[in-house]
Amino acid sequence: MHQHKRAIFLADLGFGDAGKGTITDFLTRRCSAHTIVRYNGGPQAAHNVVTGDGRHHTFSQFGSGMFLPGTRTLLSRFMLLNPLNMLKEARHLNACGVPDALQRVQIDRQALVITPFQRAINRLREIARAEQRHGSCGEGIGECMADALTYGAAVLYAGDFADHATLLKKLSFLREAKQHEYAELAHLLPQTEAVQQEAAVFTRPDALEACADVYSYFSQSVAIVDERDIHALFAQPGTILFEGAQGVLLDENYGFPPYTTWSTTTFANADTLLQENEFTGEVLRLGILRSYATRHGAGPFPTEDSGLEDVLPEPHNSWNDWQRSFRVGYCDLVATRYARDVIGKMDYLAVTHVDRLEQLPEWKCCTAYRYQGVQKHLSPYFQHSGSRLTALRVQRPPDLTQQEQLTPLLQVCTPEYHVLKRNVYPTSTQEAQETYLAFIAEQLSVPVAITSYGLTAEDKVCSPGFLS
Repeated sequence: MHQHKRAIFLADLGFGDAGKGTITDFLTRRCSAHTIVRYNGGPQAAHNVVTGDGRHHTFSQFGSGMFLPGTRTLLSRFMLLNPLNMLKEARHLNACGVPDALQRVQIDRQALVITPFQRAINRLREIARAEQRHGSCGEGIGECMADALTYGAAVLYAGDFADHATLLKKLSFLREAKQHEYAELAHLLPQTEAVQQEAAVFTRPDALEACADVYSYFSQSVAIVDERDIHALFAQPGTILFEGAQGVLLDENYGFPPYTTWSTTTFANADTLLQENEFTGEVLRLGILRSYATRHGAGPFPTEDSGLEDVLPEPHNSWNDWQRSFRVGYCDLVATRYARDVIGKMDYLAVTHVDRLEQLPEWKCCTAYRYQGVQKHLSPYFQHSGSRLTALRVQRPPDLTQQEQLTPLLQVCTPEYHVLKRNVYPTSTQEAQETYLAFIAEQLSVPVAITSYGLTAEDKVCSPGFLS
């Protein structure tokens, strides 16, 4: 194990689902990481890890390296917590041979807690949108963040678990607030079983006590920590991994509204944690992307190709009630360059699903968009030459009004592709894949450090010199 201090940041350069879980698992094993820090998002994460002996777990709130004995998870104050979901996740980890997952978790006392009332109103609001859905994961992320901005200290934090009276008071307040919002929303809702199931949480007489009891039990199973504990963790030798959630193209400030998350998906929160805890070790910043593009849920997706859905079936992502369709398209280097520019400094790329290139009918990457419309309005949003759009401009500081205006433009852009001739290397699949990866690295001006050819850690290859 490397005894010097090192932090590795991981972020998804797309709309999510790039393979953050499998890369986190690989790096945990490769570096013997002592801690995985979750620095954004919440229980909506679905990071799939498959071990060499065939075990599979979808990591949501635990760090995706927890199959490695001794590795711990820190849920930072930037992570939203759902204890009920986490207890369920711990049971599945136990069935997968990880019996002590909860005992290896530390939670910042300042972390926000998503209650059943916030999750229910999130789902009801999304149902009310009908065909105008935003693609919410239905876990109450946005509701919890909005409540924190509106009500401040009146909302629930992990540090409140220790005081039963405070716990009941805050749960009661949140139920009443969400019940009022439900009453205002009710006329937009269909009379369906799904609506009745979600709304039932507001009228159950035992809801408050039952929820408080579970939270109290949960708090005795994990370590709720403060700034001193976190500072001590950052002072330890060895490797800390910062596992991001969702993707940069869904960022609350730099994504494309309304199809965004209420979370900062860049490295900003990870940088803040390092600075606060006076971290003095090496820092590596790694962007993760698939060899082709995907999107789960509604929103702009210029390179989407419905014909690829059957060609590239998804074993661990499927249609669900909230995000609905899992969408597939060709590699989009315009969008990925934008994500790179939003993030700022990035040292390396990890490219996943490279083995699936063989299933694509063509190997092609989008290097520009075409826009058929009034071109004089494009300059604030794109670098362009007439109708040919070569890059999206990053607004600093972010301009949410401008981001909103960008969304409908992206909805009608069409991709311009660079096609790679894989048949130039008829005797060497590996050589053809390396040419494809080299093209991506050249276009992004970032070297590829990790290549993933399958589900397990054994299917990953590091470039020479990386992590040496």
